Amino acid sequence: MINGGYLIPANTKRGQLIFGVFTGPDLILFGTGVGFSLILLLALGASDTITSIICITPALFTGFLVLPIPNYRNVITFFRSMITFYSNQRIYRWKGWCFYERTRK
Repeated sequence: MINGGYLIPANTKRGQLIFGVFTGPDLILFGTGVGFSLILLLALGASDTITSIICITPALFTGFLVLPIPNYRNVITFFRSMITFYSNQRIYRWKGWCFYERTRK
């Protein structure tokens, strides 16, 4: 207790994450992308620049999805929030405590 109050760490949620940033599914997704890139590198070889870019694209794409960004845990969370916002109803009807009251004069 500090000055009669409680100290709650600001990063308590980060303690539940792997390396303080990733969840298990995030690492599985990224590992799958890296594994697929390695398989492509072995199958196609890195003979020229275009082939190399094609081979590392899955790792770059999944790395972008699990990249941490401010105010969201990662880019996947941001995309989920954006899709939910644009696909749900955004016209909110008032149903408050004065909805059924009649005005008195």
